[in-house]
Amino acid sequence: MFTGIVTDLGEVRSVNQRAGDLYRLTIFCGYPRSEIVQGASIACSGVCLTVVDAGEEGNRTWFAVDVGAETLRVTTAGRWRHGSKINLERPLKFGDELGGHLVAGHVDGIATVAAREDMTDMARFVLRAPAGLARFIAPKGSVSLDGVSLTVNAVETDTFSILVIPHTLRATTFGALHKDDDVNLEIDTMARYAARLMEMQK
Repeated sequence: MFTGIVTDLGEVRSVNQRAGDLYRLTIFCGYPRSEIVQGASIACSGVCLTVVDAGEEGNRTWFAVDVGAETLRVTTAGRWRHGSKINLERPLKFGDELGGHLVAGHVDGIATVAAREDMTDMARFVLRAPAGLARFIAPKGSVSLDGVSLTVNAVETDTFSILVIPHTLRATTFGALHKDDDVNLEIDTMARYAARLMEMQK
């Protein structure tokens, strides 16, 4: 489990096809090499991936993950290339502060930026959600976008808006996000279960 509080901005070092639809991605990060172990989970722009190798190159730590067909289908991982920037978060430990909301790292689909409005001290984004996921998004509810925990400000049919503060713009990929860009969307688990309970009661 994760919290949607990004702790590092990673950079894709390489993308190599292994077999069929299986790809191995190597990612530079700022985490100490001693703390990255094989089998560990790291959220990469909201996608929970398993470390299969790790090492150092110069003064930079890198780790490798394998990405399969389903992940490529429902996330933006298939578009990552050498130099792509991605949000990183290591898993929540018992006793850690829950600064965002509970994020599983299981991306539900891809949302598209419909508009960006830069304001004096923040930015407002309007995003379009896939039709099947829009019903899970509510004003004042939580969503994870590219692994960042954000609060929904307003909802209108299949679009919703969020406000992003300066720190988040600097510390994540949101600073470089523009109209028509795609982001990984994970809906709030509580919203999913609430909707399921309502369906069962009908």
